[in-house]
Amino acid sequence: MNNSPHSFPDTAPLSPTRFQVNVVSEGYDNPACEGDKDPPQYEETSFATEDRLRMNYGPGNREMYNNILHNGDTIKSEGSFHPYDTHSHTYYLKTFGHNTMDAVPKIDYYRNTGSVSGAKQIRPSLADIHEQLSKDVAVTPGSVSNGEGALADEDQNQEEPQKGGFVKFGWIKGVLVRCMLNIWGVMLFIRLSWIVGQAGIGLGVVVICLSVVVTTLTGLSMSAICTNGIVRGGGAYYLISRSLGPEFGGSIGLIFAFANAVAVAMYVVGFSETVVDLLKDNNAIMVDEMNDIRIVGVITVIILLGISVAGMEWEAKAQIVLLVILLVAIVNFFIGTVIPTTEEKRARGFFNYQAAIFAENFGPDFRSGEGFFSVFAIFFPAATGILAGANISGDLEDPQDAIPKGTMLAIFITTIAYLGVAICAAASVVRDATGSINDTITSAINCNGSAACSLGYDFSICEYQKCNYGLMNNFQVMSMVSGFGPLIIAGIFSATLSSALASLVSAPKVFQALCKDNIYKALHFFAKGHGKNNEPIRGYILTFIIAVAFILIAELNTIAPIISNFFLASYALINFSCFHASYAKSPGWRPAFKYYNMWVSLFGAMLCCGVMFVINWWAAVITYGIEFFLYIYVTYKKPEVNWGSSTQALQYTKALISALDLNIVDEHVKNFRPQCLVLTAAPMSRPALLDITHSFTKNTGLCICCEVFSGPRKQAVKEMNGGMIKKQAWLTKNKKKAFYAAVAAENIREGARTLLQAAGLGRMKPNTLVMGFKKDWRQANTVDLANYVGILHDAFDFEYGVVIVRNSQGFDISAVLQAQEEFQRLEQERLALEAAIKESEFQDRNRFRRFFSKSNKLNISSQASKKEVSTAPPMHMGEFNQRLVEASEQFKKKQGKGTIDVWWLFDDGGLTLLIPHILTLRKKWKDCKLRIFIGGKVNRIEDEKLTMAALLSKFRIKFADVYIVADINTKPSKESWKFFEEMIEPYRLHESANDVPTAEKIRRENPWKITDSELEMFKEKSTRQVRLNELLQEHSRSANLIVLSLPVARKGTISDHLYMAWVEILSKNLPPVLLVRGNHKNVLTFYS
Repeated sequence: MNNSPHSFPDTAPLSPTRFQVNVVSEGYDNPACEGDKDPPQYEETSFATEDRLRMNYGPGNREMYNNILHNGDTIKSEGSFHPYDTHSHTYYLKTFGHNTMDAVPKIDYYRNTGSVSGAKQIRPSLADIHEQLSKDVAVTPGSVSNGEGALADEDQNQEEPQKGGFVKFGWIKGVLVRCMLNIWGVMLFIRLSWIVGQAGIGLGVVVICLSVVVTTLTGLSMSAICTNGIVRGGGAYYLISRSLGPEFGGSIGLIFAFANAVAVAMYVVGFSETVVDLLKDNNAIMVDEMNDIRIVGVITVIILLGISVAGMEWEAKAQIVLLVILLVAIVNFFIGTVIPTTEEKRARGFFNYQAAIFAENFGPDFRSGEGFFSVFAIFFPAATGILAGANISGDLEDPQDAIPKGTMLAIFITTIAYLGVAICAAASVVRDATGSINDTITSAINCNGSAACSLGYDFSICEYQKCNYGLMNNFQVMSMVSGFGPLIIAGIFSATLSSALASLVSAPKVFQALCKDNIYKALHFFAKGHGKNNEPIRGYILTFIIAVAFILIAELNTIAPIISNFFLASYALINFSCFHASYAKSPGWRPAFKYYNMWVSLFGAMLCCGVMFVINWWAAVITYGIEFFLYIYVTYKKPEVNWGSSTQALQYTKALISALDLNIVDEHVKNFRPQCLVLTAAPMSRPALLDITHSFTKNTGLCICCEVFSGPRKQAVKEMNGGMIKKQAWLTKNKKKAFYAAVAAENIREGARTLLQAAGLGRMKPNTLVMGFKKDWRQANTVDLANYVGILHDAFDFEYGVVIVRNSQGFDISAVLQAQEEFQRLEQERLALEAAIKESEFQDRNRFRRFFSKSNKLNISSQASKKEVSTAPPMHMGEFNQRLVEASEQFKKKQGKGTIDVWWLFDDGGLTLLIPHILTLRKKWKDCKLRIFIGGKVNRIEDEKLTMAALLSKFRIKFADVYIVADINTKPSKESWKFFEEMIEPYRLHESANDVPTAEKIRRENPWKITDSELEMFKEKSTRQVRLNELLQEHSRSANLIVLSLPVARKGTISDHLYMAWVEILSKNLPPVLLVRGNHKNVLTFYS
């Protein structure tokens, strides 16, 4: 195939983020194929149009394509491509041969903002490719995000990979070496012989294997978590927090960082013990053994701190040297076991491999109060090094690959070494030896049957007094057995110092990651890093202080169990994290490491917890007590982080299962609760309406705050989508147990109708509509009023209960919020201007004289601006409308002693009675007593009062008193009736004052007006509303709240204005009123 430029007839250039394709005709007669003797090499793309799209990979031009596609990303070659289409002069680039904004899949679209491995890019939004194309749009598909949703410059993109110059490690140097050094710690050389002496070979192997089971299960779980996404710095804390959430992660993060800091002390004390033993052998003790351990330990940890602060590169180089020494020392031990022993070594209990010694040492011989689990507690820290690689996960090139591979291989290698050393030592060294070459057996001495006796030595004196040699007494057995003793000393130094160094690096790194997440705000001071590797210098200092404090204990067997508990708690949570993530069945749980099982992880977690309590139950209780306290603290503080934890996934799964289970449960009147659809618009704009609804739905029923966006569809949808998260977040921040829902519709009635039909899920569907009283109904146009009243009709059609809430000032405080926002904006501008002026004045003092004139001019203008801003009248929210603000907060406050007056005039199924009863159960309303008002006949007041009291008692509703109102149907006063007539006068048709044709014409022109016939037909009902207001004024003017039966307007019969006049006159000049009408289905029952 011909690869000349003429093969590409399209002159449209390629984008750096697009494939270039060539449209090639099918068939052998294609001239482009001439001149190629061999069959062409090509690949087809996975998409095709009318012609097949092929990418030409001819031999002569392969380098060109290597410039285009490299590691899955597109590279821009010099002079070959242009970033935009030359025909349209817009940034719509070619994808698969077409002009389109659709971007091909690319890793940069999936990065987090601020990613170190590459700049995050923003793919075209759905609106960009769905809405009509604007001619002046110039947005590049795949633009780079600077974290604010804006487009960053290309220069910034190019600088991102070059920034920092980090030192990164592979799986061998970063994980395998580090884990092996940490696992082969102080226990290998100093305590393993003592452990196998106490537990014997049989139980000693069990101790090692039990530790390995715990660490292997944890390693498998950790590998699964590590391969389920990019791993950052923070080790166990990062794994647990991103899997289980900040509550678990924050609590275990502190414990794990502290455990690593204490581990530094343990390893340094082990090193110091060896140094002090050498001083003792050479009679060079400085003070005494205990204080010498403290002195050597403090000096050692200072030196290690210096190496750590020097940077990770130096620390890694030191680790390699230490590993070489350690491997040589271990090999030296195995060689020493086969070198024929000397008389001096036999006196100290070493006889090479002997079957008698193996048999004698196979069983346990626990002494000094030790037992299996106490010995296990001392050994277990030897296995804790498995997290050494994960703890520096931020410094690894590929943590997902390095951590599983390096950790599991390190566990395997170190386990073989531990088992080998334990068995070899126990098979060649007796438990007790005097060290005296004179304690040989003669014919006059009876042998006590021990292995030493059969080998010609009598160490029976050790049964009565403490000896200094043998597995049980000499911590330096490996040094004695080895071929060259100083190499073992070097190995001990290497093991202890490398482990101490690893822990000294791990603790600050984990702590820094914890502090960066700002879960504990008081600890954010330690988040700051220094140097190109972001070294946590402050964390190093804190770790140093903790380590020194524990070094002063100077007792290895005391420090080791403390660490065991903390590490076991960390391992338990790592295992539980893996189980929890699997159990939650989140689609985001896709670990690349497949060799794990959720139930095995759960077993590992339970095993860790069980071992903790068996080792030391009170230490386990304290550990979990600390963890529980930190968990409660973090839960209470609710850090503003969202890591997509498995806790979130499980919450969703549980909620979904519960909702489905609820769906098959038949409804019963005993379980009825008001589930409210509240027409608040934006929840913050009508807080009082939400507060009163929240009072009787909190923790008992569903509450959905609803907003209808009307107007041009495109703008309405944009506004709706833009505010959803913000408004739900406002509800959460203000501790409202409610949801937010919004719809875009032609008008408010259409939107409300949609919500009434579609809101809710399964059984969790609203059954009660709550809305505020339309205070401006007299000024509103007829369409808006018809929509408002129409919502009530729709609610009754869909069998909803209805609650209309009215207070003296209304509910909408949007204007107040706007004034407050404006005031805050002006205040921010003033503060910014003041800061600029101060900075300018500071710079002026440091400038040369030739700039003074310019400086003074700037100062004058700045001061003028400052004066202008400061003299602007402050727009405090309270000054805008103090009474409206107070009214918006009236239901937030605790209601004092008073009454809730319930005017249960019509039986609606009991909702009018149930809502006030629920209110009295709330803290804010518990001091209010229910007073029940019902209509009745004058001659039967007492009988009806007793009947109602009996009914309320059967309903088990507490009440203060029952009032029978016998004069409801009497005529209202003339003044009241006159006020009502004046109120409806502007909306009357007065057709009876005209002839019939004129009346018909007026009725057609103003169908919404109140006719004389309608007014006459419902005059009795009108007079009842006016009279009820008089009775309410008389009996309930001092009530805290009035709950009143809402009159129902018959559809097509009562005009909107007449109905609003009824509601207006009924609730006028009263305390807050809830006009309630149930759906006439029972919500109360007296049956059990």
